[in-house]
This record gives sequence, C-alpha cells and structure tokens, in this order.
Amino acid sequence: MNSAALTIQPTDSYNLGTYLEVAIASYSEHYCHLWQHNDPSPYISKWLTKEVVFEELQDPDTLNYIVYHNTVAVGILKLIINCGIDEIPDTDAIKAEKIYLLKKHSGKGIGKQLLLSIEEMAIKLNKKVVWLDTMQKGNPIHFYKNNGYSIKRESEVVLPNVKPSEKHMWILTKTL
Repeated sequence: MNSAALTIQPTDSYNLGTYLEVAIASYSEHYCHLWQHNDPSPYISKWLTKEVVFEELQDPDTLNYIVYHNTVAVGILKLIINCGIDEIPDTDAIKAEKIYLLKKHSGKGIGKQLLLSIEEMAIKLNKKVVWLDTMQKGNPIHFYKNNGYSIKRESEVVLPNVKPSEKHMWILTKTL
C-alpha cells in the first residue's frame, strides 16, 4: 500500500455524519456476531450516536478521526490521549479505543499503517505506551501481536446482550 495515500482527518461537526456512517457500517460488518440476535444496537446506542460523538468532540483528551485511503473513507479511529491502565499512569499512556475499517478495505495494509500513525502521534505526545483491547477470539489478536503488541491481561465487554461466549477480551500494550 502506498502510505502517502493514507490520511487521518480529525472529525468535526461538519464531517460527523461521515464518521458515524463509516463507524456503524464497519462495526456492524465485524462485530454483529458478538450480540444476541446479531443485533449490535446496545453498542451503537452507547458509543456511536451523534450526541455521544459530538460530546466526545468537546473533550480535549478524546480524538476522533476518519481514515481515508486516497479519497475514500475506509474507517475510523478514536484515541484517548491521557488514559493509563493499571500501573501505567495517564501521563504515559494513550488508548486506541476504536480502530474500525470497512471490511472491503481490510487486508490491504491500511491497519498496519494506521498503527504506525497512532504510534507516531503517541511519541509526539511524549507517551511511552499505546494500549487497546481486542476480542480474544478471531484474527485481530494475531494482527496486533504481529505488530508488536503484547497481552497485558484479560478484560470483557460489559454491555447488555453480549453473548457470554463472546464477551472475553484481551488488553494489549505496546511500549514505544
């Protein structure tokens, strides 16, 4: 993939509709199987509404982006700038809370380039650790491990209607 073709545009009130459209589509493509009746609405109604994201845009510690490859919106990214985990203080850590790519753009090197961009942003912010959580089942865990992330500990999805067999997650970290 030509890395120059990847751009990460901050979300604002003007492109919020595009952010939500891509976020909901990409989440639904990858994660419906986690939910009873394949209905991701508990997650979408908690995290991917206009009101919720607009409120996040007012928080200086929360950064929402639309990911473009060439001129096509292919995914979204949400970072929490000062977000420690366990013994790692807020001042040293950044959380990659959402990294969602539309399915037809997966497997093209965009995710790897996006991780590198997150790490570059973290370094510019003087962070020592990037962390995220991912499902224990499926391919994402292998993707993150192949890109230098290590399992820190277990976690789980705590929203209602998650299938009990699908709620298990890993918290992963990467020291910069």
